[in-house]
Amino acid sequence: MSAAVKYTLGRIGLFVVVVAALWPVDMNIFLKLMVALLFSAALSFFLLKRWRDEMGEEMAAAAERRRSEKERLRAALAGDDQPADDTPAGGGATGAAGDQPGTTSEQGRGPAA
Repeated sequence: MSAAVKYTLGRIGLFVVVVAALWPVDMNIFLKLMVALLFSAALSFFLLKRWRDEMGEEMAAAAERRRSEKERLRAALAGDDQPADDTPAGGGATGAAGDQPGTTSEQGRGPAA
């Protein structure tokens, strides 16, 4: 189970526990829900710290993977990084003059630098 799911279920569980504890108190239902929301948020800050940190690490790792994949794709589109595994068997037209600067593939991109 991912850390985000554990943390979310933990937050919901704390909210339900606090609502259940406030149920016998003679208060307006909306006030009970607001108090339960505040108390469960404060409790989750202390009680669910480990799960929150795990979730943050997972999110940071996912963001780094997306960033590196984006950089790799941009480099491949720019022609900077053409690994040998990407060329089709038999040579094909991908390694031909169409990938060289100044050819027809560069036309329409604006003035040359």
